[in-house]
Amino acid sequence: MEEYKMSTITATDINKLRQATGAGMMDCRKALTESNGDFEAAIDWLRKQGQKVAAKRSDREAKEGVVLAKTMADNKSGIVLCISCETDFVSKNADFVAFANSIMDAAIANNVKSAEELNNVEINGAKVSDLINDKLAAIGEKIEVSKFERVEAPFVASYIHGANRMGVLVGLTAEAAEAGKDVAMQIAAMNPLAVDETSIPADVIAREKDIAIELVKAEGKPAEMAEKIAMGKLNKFFKDNTLMAQAFVKDGNQSVADFLKSVQADLKVTEFKRVALG
Repeated sequence: MEEYKMSTITATDINKLRQATGAGMMDCRKALTESNGDFEAAIDWLRKQGQKVAAKRSDREAKEGVVLAKTMADNKSGIVLCISCETDFVSKNADFVAFANSIMDAAIANNVKSAEELNNVEINGAKVSDLINDKLAAIGEKIEVSKFERVEAPFVASYIHGANRMGVLVGLTAEAAEAGKDVAMQIAAMNPLAVDETSIPADVIAREKDIAIELVKAEGKPAEMAEKIAMGKLNKFFKDNTLMAQAFVKDGNQSVADFLKSVQADLKVTEFKRVALG
């Protein structure tokens, strides 16, 4: 059986796992073998061995392009999108950046709700989808609206980081422009999974708890202690990966929730969207 599993693991599979996790080649081969080629299970296997694997997030999919984030005039909604291409030579070109900005301006002007709707918006009589095809033909690279996210809230703040490499939108329960920018910068820097513990899907929590228990057992701790210690590790996971519990980047002595409370007693984050080039 072991030989069968080994024969189905290709160099491409191993390299894919290495790219996603940063683990070594032999560890990736072993992980894929133990999980019978299941990619997600292989990541869990590596983590259960105590390895620090790279985060696997959807916002790492776009390799090159221009990321833009902008709010409507009333700051009650906003859009973050990525106009992707294949090379940084194109993404850094001033004409391409201007092209991306013209698409964002059209999205804002027409208050679009989705990428599909945006593709049908007209700019000077031509659909966005046709303009993208024209640009593709002109420069010879695949171009598309690869990411489109929208946030609606009583107040929405936007932030663009690193020469259009990343865009963030954050919705707040009340108007607070400076605080909104600070929290958006926090999201850009710390890449939280969710607003708070209640926003994390149950299956993700169950997965993290299972990994924590396996790590505790591997450390040789008694089984009756495993659950309690695992819960401590899970609480650490929440602190590191949920926005409101994270240490505030501008003042590590308080959490983001504490910072917001210091601005306005009942100020909270309703949701956020973060889009970044990989």
